Amino acid sequence: MSTLLRGGMVVSMDPAVGELPRGDVLLEDGRIAAVGADLDAPGAEVIDASGKIVLPGFVDTHRHTWQTAFRGVGANWTFGQYRVAMHSTLGPHYRPEDVYLGNLLGRLEALGSGVTTMLDWFHRADRPENADAAIQALRDAPGHSIFCYGAAGPDIAPEIRRVRALLPGAEMALGLRGPVMSTMDETAADVALARELGLRTSTHVHGTGGWRHGDRPIAGMRDRGLLDEQTTIVHGNGLSDDQLKMLADAGASVTVSPDVELKMGFEPLVTGRAWAAGVRVSLSVDDCPSAGGDLFSAMRTALATERGALTTRDVLAFATVDGAHACGFGDRTGSITVGKDADLVLLDAEDPSVFPVGDPAGTIVSAGHPGLVDSVFVAGKAVKRNGRLLGVDLPSLRARLLESRDRIAAAAGIAVDGSWRPQEADVTR
Repeated sequence: MSTLLRGGMVVSMDPAVGELPRGDVLLEDGRIAAVGADLDAPGAEVIDASGKIVLPGFVDTHRHTWQTAFRGVGANWTFGQYRVAMHSTLGPHYRPEDVYLGNLLGRLEALGSGVTTMLDWFHRADRPENADAAIQALRDAPGHSIFCYGAAGPDIAPEIRRVRALLPGAEMALGLRGPVMSTMDETAADVALARELGLRTSTHVHGTGGWRHGDRPIAGMRDRGLLDEQTTIVHGNGLSDDQLKMLADAGASVTVSPDVELKMGFEPLVTGRAWAAGVRVSLSVDDCPSAGGDLFSAMRTALATERGALTTRDVLAFATVDGAHACGFGDRTGSITVGKDADLVLLDAEDPSVFPVGDPAGTIVSAGHPGLVDSVFVAGKAVKRNGRLLGVDLPSLRARLLESRDRIAAAAGIAVDGSWRPQEADVTR
């Protein structure tokens, strides 16, 4: 029940612990029991972490995991084309088993790249069976997963209550219909339901003008008392400085998806302005048809677009401890702190792409990539060792996912080689 990670470069993300050029981390009963140099742990399994960077597991605060089968197909799409492709053209052909496979492979991919906690922002809930399949896939994959039910339709309450009965703890959140794609009354009703059921909320807000509420959606939510520390705004591009201050005052957070936002032509990233305004910032992948599924790329892009305003440690915090707080998990993960869950990642610091490591945080953000992920621990249990996921039949899952993708594409009449260009959608509704 005890494991000692011996002699690694420890990047704790806990100011009280700091960074240890050569340190040990003791895991007991799924939690971090001690952090320090030359720890004594009789009877513990000892794992040699020399030549490794030991850091807390990453936290992805917004990913549409069901779309995994169409990885890379939308790398050249605009946001309008993405909406037509995934929601109007391909989405209607998804069966529950397709949702299951997309969520399972997507969650395993995230885990393999060091994402130990992930919020699955699910918006293929056109029937209850799809939601159930998504939930089952998250349960079948190791890791902490939060099912964020993307509300849709005129009467969402019965379905949200049904799913809440299945997920009574912190593993569920509510994706609001608004405020920019629905009325403020609908947004208020969604927030009231979330508060009644004890759910955190997440909502997409980006762009200026053209939405039902123009460029002041956060002000509208503030005026109705709909913002609090349980609120996460997805993207936030185009929000004015005073609206960012409203989020900060309410204790709300913003999740930024740097690669997707830049590729799809959103407004400039809000990362630096939100951070400067006092908003808690986290990072997310968003969707794999358009971008890679790892947070190394997201960190690097976020830093590059805000050079001078943020440091590598700021950005690494977005992907770990700040992401954990945004998910309501700040007291259980996100840093190497005694008492927290032993959610840890070991990176190969001797790989030629990063060797020699001077500043570990700088190396992780500027040069890190999924190929460096040697080991992943979730609640003290190894789920990846020596570069391989454990207990997973990947060949079988790959074959099933390809069959699913090809069936959906054939039913929709589209090619998956990147040549298909969907018609641009009106994204302003």
